[in-house]
Amino acid sequence: MKIEQQLAADVLAAIKELYGQEVAADMIQLQKTKREFEGHLTLVVFPLLRVSRKKPEDTALEIGQWLAAHSDTVQAFNVIKGFLNLVVAPGKWVELLAQVNADPHYGLTEATDESPLVMIEYSSPNTNKPLHLGHVRNNLLGWSMAQIMAACGNRVVKTNIVNDRGIHICKSMLAWQKYGNGETPETSGKKGDHLIGDYYVAFDKHYRQEVSELAARYQQQGLDAEEAKAKAEKEAPLMKEAREMLVKWEQGDAEVRGLWRRMNEWVYAGFDETYKALGVSFDKIYYESDTYLEGKEKVDEGLEKGIFFRKEDGSVWADLTAEGLDEKLLLRADGTSVYMTQDIGTAKLRFQDFPIDKMIYVVGNEQNYHFQVLSILLDKLGFEWGKDLVHFSYGMVELPNGKMKSREGTVVDADELVAEMVAQARRTADEAGKGSDMSEEEKREVARIVGMGALKYFLLKVDARKNMLFNPEESIDFNGNTGPFIQYTYARIRSILRKAEDAGIHLPESLPENVELSTKEEEIVQHVADFAAVVKQAGQDYSPSAIAAYCYDLVKEYNQFYHDFSILREEDEQKRAFRLVLSQNVAKVVKLGMGLLGIEMPERM
Repeated sequence: MKIEQQLAADVLAAIKELYGQEVAADMIQLQKTKREFEGHLTLVVFPLLRVSRKKPEDTALEIGQWLAAHSDTVQAFNVIKGFLNLVVAPGKWVELLAQVNADPHYGLTEATDESPLVMIEYSSPNTNKPLHLGHVRNNLLGWSMAQIMAACGNRVVKTNIVNDRGIHICKSMLAWQKYGNGETPETSGKKGDHLIGDYYVAFDKHYRQEVSELAARYQQQGLDAEEAKAKAEKEAPLMKEAREMLVKWEQGDAEVRGLWRRMNEWVYAGFDETYKALGVSFDKIYYESDTYLEGKEKVDEGLEKGIFFRKEDGSVWADLTAEGLDEKLLLRADGTSVYMTQDIGTAKLRFQDFPIDKMIYVVGNEQNYHFQVLSILLDKLGFEWGKDLVHFSYGMVELPNGKMKSREGTVVDADELVAEMVAQARRTADEAGKGSDMSEEEKREVARIVGMGALKYFLLKVDARKNMLFNPEESIDFNGNTGPFIQYTYARIRSILRKAEDAGIHLPESLPENVELSTKEEEIVQHVADFAAVVKQAGQDYSPSAIAAYCYDLVKEYNQFYHDFSILREEDEQKRAFRLVLSQNVAKVVKLGMGLLGIEMPERM
């Protein structure tokens, strides 16, 4: 039992004996004592005054005296107005550390066959371009949420929905046909997703040129600039050809479908390399080319049941005015589907495949309205989890010079970013003279772990709901609140434990009971023990950044302790044994916490 739980139980017993009444457990409010006062935990007395019918100071004094006399958890107390500051007996900190030490997976709850099944969708790439920085944030957030939900005792299924159809795919295909000369990933030496992305940019370049020339011609014919541009965009030959290709795809044209499958295979091979480098994976991948037809079927079903309605032009809509929203298009007049229809179809297939209890969509905040509508529609269509679906909405990643635009090629490429972070980690280590006793293979592996740790931590430490500015130069910082700082602290502790072993100093099987602890040691034990509550709260709040903040705060505290206290050179054997076990558990919890962020920890740096 945690110290807070023991104290709460003792306070309830005190109230019953002192005032002859039983009160609800939620009336016992314990919080960490403010630094300016003596004590570890503070009882807020005000909610108990209606039971004691006495002044706050008198109530606090009576409860404090009872605890000092009857509770082996409380060593001393003091009263500050309506607050009872409690000093926890040293032996309780030793007991608490022993509990943490006994559990190799402390703070993590294992799922059972009866645990809720949580499905998490993330990544959601388009097959016309490689993954960029925005996708990196999405993938890391999704992967981390999957780890956190699993750590909270849920069964978890990680899914991806690939946007492999639509006009944007046809643009890359058409550009490759016109300008590619049969180029392949093998002949070009490029990853498949990069090759296709180049042709998406090429399409836009030639299309803009066509629009510019046509707009100038229309202006000469008397149209104003805005009208000329609008007409040019609609009449540009390239865009017309792309639309014609999309129609052929919809009709199942063998040649178009063959090219589509071939180019998508190139892209998927490229995606897989990037996913592997990021350390993310999926249990099931869905494709919109499969799900959009399923969505149309569900819309037709909703139409028959009177859930949706058809307008005169043949288009199908959902009337959401009763929910305070507007009407939502589901099928166009020509029968083609929209994104909402595809998401309904994907939901149908997922519910067939898995008994989902909760569905979490990791998608940017520009889609907030979309998921508000989707939740209502899925509920109307009978999906049990539809009403309570979670849109894990996150902010955009912006560059110092503005937003990224794929069609203009102004993005931070995921593969280049990963390579640069790893290279920077290696340069930093080499310049500092680190790893002189490492093999070349170990140096490369540590550089990968540290470089990826820097990138992941930088993107995950920010509250997901906030937009964030990514400056590639400033992001690679190995001091302060960074992944490498936390990794270095972990490696330092592992080094201490290796040195202890080499010196014949073995960790005790049981902790010494009567060891004298410093305030700092007590604080670190309390901080380590808080990990379980932090994981639980991060799961409830959908907040990887809470885990990042916890890990940083813990290593900051440990580094202060390391600076102020001897460990291996401590002459008192009991203190030395306690500090070694404390260090070991700081490392354990930090590794578990960073693991929830998908960050590996190096044994040496």
